[in-house]
Amino acid sequence: MQGYNRNDVVNFLSKLTLRKSGNALKLVSSYYLSRLLGKPIVYGLPLSISIEPTTACNLSCPECPSGLKSFTRDTGSIKLDFFREAIDSMYKDLAYLIFYFQGEPFLHKGFLDMVRYASSKKIYTATSTNGHFLTDEKAKETVESGLDRLIISIDGATQEVYSQYRIGGNLEKVLEGAKNIVKWKKALGKKQPFVVFQLLVVRPNEHQINQVKALASEIGVDQVWCKTAQIYNYESDPNQLIPTSGKYSRYKQDGSGKTVPKNNISNHCWKMWHSNVITWDGKVVPCCFDKDAKHQLGELGGLTMKQIWNSNSYAKFRSDLMRSRKNIDICANCSEGLKVWS
Repeated sequence: MQGYNRNDVVNFLSKLTLRKSGNALKLVSSYYLSRLLGKPIVYGLPLSISIEPTTACNLSCPECPSGLKSFTRDTGSIKLDFFREAIDSMYKDLAYLIFYFQGEPFLHKGFLDMVRYASSKKIYTATSTNGHFLTDEKAKETVESGLDRLIISIDGATQEVYSQYRIGGNLEKVLEGAKNIVKWKKALGKKQPFVVFQLLVVRPNEHQINQVKALASEIGVDQVWCKTAQIYNYESDPNQLIPTSGKYSRYKQDGSGKTVPKNNISNHCWKMWHSNVITWDGKVVPCCFDKDAKHQLGELGGLTMKQIWNSNSYAKFRSDLMRSRKNIDICANCSEGLKVWS
């Protein structure tokens, strides 16, 4: 598994049951059967789910709807009772749970309670944070919660560069938070969470990739991931964020000099066969690119995930994707295959 270390892989596999493994086999086989037959066939239930703890955020990043407060959907935070009910209905088939969609998870007061609950159900748990709330006390609680992976966004190696994208952020606070996590892992004798520094590569910080790696090594972070940036107005790039290095860009110049996405969008998508996203208020959407929940496939509460997963609306979305994925708006900026592991 590229991008993961041995301990992380072993930890994930330790949480698999026969039922979860069988569910994964059903999903993989039905995905390839669908591609072979040219029509959607789904045998299993979601293996991986992203849940949105909150849409609130303390930063104002220029390409983030949460930071810009530009949602057209309602904003808010997930209720703990609703979360537990959702997990109770899905955990037997669910192997991987990501506590992130939009917003900063640690702003939800019950966030680590949710992590503990999911961990008690033998689900591999992960989250992505801007790292501003990892105080010594919170870091200890995070390590004790059973969280399996902690992705910390670090978009620069100096405050001057970092703050050009992470507007309102304090790099020193982020680095101190990472040190707190590493300290408590050692103090408590824990191998988890697997700690990642994730660098969203944009033009202002692309020259500091090696410096970020050096910081990670110095602190004891497990790995550095370089992520390509989604630019909404990529044709004009008003914030001048597209990197000059093609390796770290989702975009390229075509023959006429026009900026276009690099991804070659094929009429299939593994995500539609094994995962989805649940917003804070229970709406189920296809993937993390549907930030405004425009493609709602159902709503938990009135319906179960099984009912939504096998519904006519989900079947239609998969059919539309297999017929002409390029005509689905959220697919245009898809970063499939464009993550760079370090």
